[in-house]
Amino acid sequence: MKNKSHFVMSHLIMAGLILACLMRSVLAEEAEYTKQRQRLVDLIEVDVRLTGQFLGKDALDEHVLQALRKVPRHEFVPENLRPYAYQNKPLPIGHGQTISQPYIVAIMTDLLGLTQDSRVLEIGTGSAYQAAVLAEVAGNVYSIEIIEALGQKAAGLLKSLGYESVQTRVGDGYYGWEAAAPFDAIIVTASASHIPPPLIKQLKPGGRMIIPVGSRFTVQHLILVSKDQDNKVTTRQILPVSFVPLTGQH
Repeated sequence: MKNKSHFVMSHLIMAGLILACLMRSVLAEEAEYTKQRQRLVDLIEVDVRLTGQFLGKDALDEHVLQALRKVPRHEFVPENLRPYAYQNKPLPIGHGQTISQPYIVAIMTDLLGLTQDSRVLEIGTGSAYQAAVLAEVAGNVYSIEIIEALGQKAAGLLKSLGYESVQTRVGDGYYGWEAAAPFDAIIVTASASHIPPPLIKQLKPGGRMIIPVGSRFTVQHLILVSKDQDNKVTTRQILPVSFVPLTGQH
């Protein structure tokens, strides 16, 4: 009996040591990711200052920067690309799609002028990274993805990471999400040949939309669309960009 107790105790001690080692490894990994996110934010801040003349500002809202420091971008990229997750560049996520460059995610989010009361529509869920960043800044996020496999994966990932304020569905984003409209802000994460009229209609008076306009083979420009209280729509060209095209029957 004594030998059996000693055997059990030895195994418990061994299991405890293994668990402690695993915990230290996880904590060390998370600490490293935190450092990488801060370095990424530092790079983005430099890029914002360099492009300030296009953006109309040389610093981003602190809430946007804090979201970038918090959202674990490595969770939104394929596992084999995690070593590159915090480089300031887009990465492939399959199905011919990409996770956007963090600088672009940052400025598009910032240009919407979001608050915790904002209701936001995202066209093109993709990896769900942009949706997660939006959820850190806005009150409610609605995101549409036309590729079913990506949409389902994104929905599961957002749920597992605790982003309960993000609602997703699979569908053609060109037509927006009429049942959930109107929106304080709309963000389109794929290039369109024109600004979709259904999205303009679903934008609240006083709201903003950010959208890349142009084709794959021509220069695309990031366009900021504003609707005033009288429903008058104005646009402002921000800077040249490169996005995968918006797809759908339109």
